[in-house]
Amino acid sequence: MDLFTLVFWILTLLWLLFSLKKDKGKTLKAIKMSSGMMKHMAGEIVAILFLIGLILTFLPPELIREFAGQANSLLTTIVFALVGCITLIPAFVAFPLAGSLVSVGTSIVPVVAFLTTLTMVGVVTFPLERKEFGLRFTLVRNSLSFVFAIVIALLMGVIL
Repeated sequence: MDLFTLVFWILTLLWLLFSLKKDKGKTLKAIKMSSGMMKHMAGEIVAILFLIGLILTFLPPELIREFAGQANSLLTTIVFALVGCITLIPAFVAFPLAGSLVSVGTSIVPVVAFLTTLTMVGVVTFPLERKEFGLRFTLVRNSLSFVFAIVIALLMGVIL
């Protein structure tokens, strides 16, 4: 375990002890509620991780590296960004997927484009957003988010 993780564990335990001392009833209730939420999410998380494993099994690393290994490919970056736009998976599952893609040879630029559009652009949630905020706002927000996601990915390629 690295120092950063150890510090977070210690801080978490200290805050838990502080919370228990301040109001034991509320703290135990919050722990019970969060464990119940985690039980409901566990099946979905396992299913998504299983799906990621299957995808990485059927797509050999050589194929991924051949398609997405070129750092200068704007087309690859846009394809990954489009996939991120239409994908609806939790970010805490997307980050391990991104790490797996990078470890098999994918360039950092398309992976950043995927992650950024995954969190910033919502094609799947478009109807709900349109209903709540209006068509014009939704189109402008998603368009600007897509453009800035590409810019962020390209900047990360320069930085890293």
